[in-house]
Amino acid sequence: MASDYRPLKKEDTYRLIKEAQSGDEAAREQLIEQNTGLVKNIALKYINIGYEFEDLLQIGFIGLLKAIDRFDSKYDVMFSTYAVPMILGEIKRYLRDDGRVKVSRQIKQDVRNMKRICDDFFHANGRSPRVSELAEKMGINEDELLLLMEASDAMNIPESLNDPDRPETSVDDIYRESEEKRIDIIFLKSAIGRLAERERQIIVLRYFKDMTQQQIADRLGISQVQVSRIEKKVLLNLREEME
Repeated sequence: MASDYRPLKKEDTYRLIKEAQSGDEAAREQLIEQNTGLVKNIALKYINIGYEFEDLLQIGFIGLLKAIDRFDSKYDVMFSTYAVPMILGEIKRYLRDDGRVKVSRQIKQDVRNMKRICDDFFHANGRSPRVSELAEKMGINEDELLLLMEASDAMNIPESLNDPDRPETSVDDIYRESEEKRIDIIFLKSAIGRLAERERQIIVLRYFKDMTQQQIADRLGISQVQVSRIEKKVLLNLREEME
């Protein structure tokens, strides 16, 4: 993205969406440019399970265009809040359908092995294995296991993991929680990127660098009270957008 990139205000985004929906191609192109980073963030989540980034990116842009066409300003939310599930849904449909041939032979074998281990564990213990238990039995770490679960979802193999009688700590429940957290993280990155420079500095230093309000105040040359006020204001706005 160019160094002179500036995020749009909500009212400007709403205006561009209205113009794009009326056939203004320049407005549509500007919206695509403004949200390219969002599409890339989502597409990057899936390149480690055997899919080409450029293919995922193009599918993600289809989801973005659908979001532009279907968005209604009556929702009164940031456009990215609406667009994320649309983009993600388009990519996941691609993974389930046309994209399934891109899953490597080794990944397919690993997914089958995971399915077998889950079935054996359930028959022996009467419940699904926890993520830590399944990862240990497969000899991989939990992050690698979650990637396999995504591949399993793309290949339409997880039927045996979806028993309604299984407890809340089952692998499939944790996978769904992971998906929700991933969406939240993507949204938060996008929301933080739209903040004014000082607001963004305070949030990054406070929550990603673990600095105290006083340390941030000293670094930015403002008072601790100012840091506290800005932090509370930003968190309130982010919470409202999330809701």
